[in-house]
Amino acid sequence: MGFKTPLYETHVAAGARMVDFGGWDMPVHYGSQIEEHHAVRRDAGMFDVSHMLIADVSGARARDYLRYLLANDVAKLKDPGKALYSCMLNERGGVVDDLITYFGDAEHFRVVVNAGTRDKDTAWLKRWAESFKVDIQPRTDLAMVAVQGPNARAKAAKVIGTSAAAVLGMKPFFSKQLDRHFVATTGYTGEDGWEIILPATEIAAFWAALRDAGVQQCGLGARDTLRLEAGMNLYGNDMDENLTPLESGITWTVAFDPPERDFIGRAALEAQRKAGVPRKLVGLVLEDRGVLRSHQKVVVPGVGEGEMTSGTFSPTLERSIGFARVPAATGEQVQVDIRGKLLAARVVKYPFVRNGKALI
Repeated sequence: MGFKTPLYETHVAAGARMVDFGGWDMPVHYGSQIEEHHAVRRDAGMFDVSHMLIADVSGARARDYLRYLLANDVAKLKDPGKALYSCMLNERGGVVDDLITYFGDAEHFRVVVNAGTRDKDTAWLKRWAESFKVDIQPRTDLAMVAVQGPNARAKAAKVIGTSAAAVLGMKPFFSKQLDRHFVATTGYTGEDGWEIILPATEIAAFWAALRDAGVQQCGLGARDTLRLEAGMNLYGNDMDENLTPLESGITWTVAFDPPERDFIGRAALEAQRKAGVPRKLVGLVLEDRGVLRSHQKVVVPGVGEGEMTSGTFSPTLERSIGFARVPAATGEQVQVDIRGKLLAARVVKYPFVRNGKALI
């Protein structure tokens, strides 16, 4: 038996198929992963993301602490509520985890990290906290639901009530505290919507009210196909402690400017940039019949070999898509070894799908 979110009994009662995910008992689907995927692309779906760790960072040097801890620069955050996606790196430039940071003020930030790495992340956060005299407060009293899709805001607003009017037009990557609801315009699907944090004791009633408002219950299966269509990395698949952001398609999350800012892993990234990055993460579309999956071998004729890091059948595109880490010199065509057969795949720029529209 794994850890359970406050919505575990709700999922079981709804007939969800439960699986282990990073040590947590989580729903993979409620009957049809495909229907749940389409609900998010076309209407509104919701995900239990309470297994992720919410932690509040506070102290007079909280900004300095996060500027050192993260590869991206929280000094970019000027407006209260603004959010930033970044990675925590080790000294070798490898990704300890990716996370979102929300700005309260210069002395108060909130971070949300991945479920499977929460213990490691907590230890990492606390390892560097003492030097900056900051307090790290894991918020186990809170729970979180992601409501995603073109109609997500409108349907969730009916449940939140009149205060939701203040966030209906909120720009992407912002957040605001509304009474008991912390509402953020972030997500992992490539669709509009909110991630909503509220007291764990209230999450079951909130979930039920969203369901009654016409929001589809969705599991991890749809979350994975949605995030891959949206071109979003999955920690442990597309990046890890042995891979840098430069090798993982997320160089854009590293703030090399200003050059005087030091951060953990900077020296390693600078050295890799100078020497040349040997591998890159690319999007693939399978041109033959089959399904792309992680760990399949990728053959780049005349160049070398790589490996699939993520792969799936795209319900929106009705084609197989994926990410592969390949030699830097890889061009527009590769072959993927699927059950002993080399099948043709095309290298494409991701995201594959965004806001319900095909981009390839």
